[in-house]
Amino acid sequence: MTKMQAQTRPQDRILDAAMRVFRRHGFRRSSIEQAAEEAGLTRQALYHHFDSKEALFRAVIERLYEEALAAEAEAAKQAEEAGRELADILVAEIAARLGALFTSLEGSPHIEELFSEHLVQARDLYQSYATRFADEVAATIARVTRKRKLTLARGVSVRELARCVEMAIHGTKSAYPSMMPVDAFLKQLEIMLRMLVAGAMAPAAKKPQRKTGVRK
Repeated sequence: MTKMQAQTRPQDRILDAAMRVFRRHGFRRSSIEQAAEEAGLTRQALYHHFDSKEALFRAVIERLYEEALAAEAEAAKQAEEAGRELADILVAEIAARLGALFTSLEGSPHIEELFSEHLVQARDLYQSYATRFADEVAATIARVTRKRKLTLARGVSVRELARCVEMAIHGTKSAYPSMMPVDAFLKQLEIMLRMLVAGAMAPAAKKPQRKTGVRK
């Protein structure tokens, strides 16, 4: 065990090791024994924290979602503080969320399997975090429109726009099932998000024209 490993919380060390194993072998070909060896623990020591490979995988997925949620909130905050437009803020926010997920799986030859398997092993987590992600987007829209006195188009609510943003993400996934290549996926998503925001905003109120009199 290295000095760095000794200074890391056992559960964090296990999750780091498990992530490396899942990236290397995929879910189906990974085992508790491999994760224990990667973490520098015995199998019995690992079982003290997680009673199955499935439980370990779920914990890895939950941590990834938490990291993505934190990255999303921080990106929105920075974009707002920089005075960016609503569309720019949402693009930065979503890109940060997905970027956190991309980075965690970057270089793995098993990306498609891991994405599909997490829906089998952790569908409840997926649904729970999908709601939290949508809530985060809605909070951003509400906050920015309120602070900048922006008005949404008639019939468009903050919640509905947030839902459309999430639908845009899922729609882009249909064209890029594994969300790869990353650059192409994010570019297509950015175009969709900017179109959504543009269509959701009420037209700017026309300024009354000043009447000019003719001097005699």
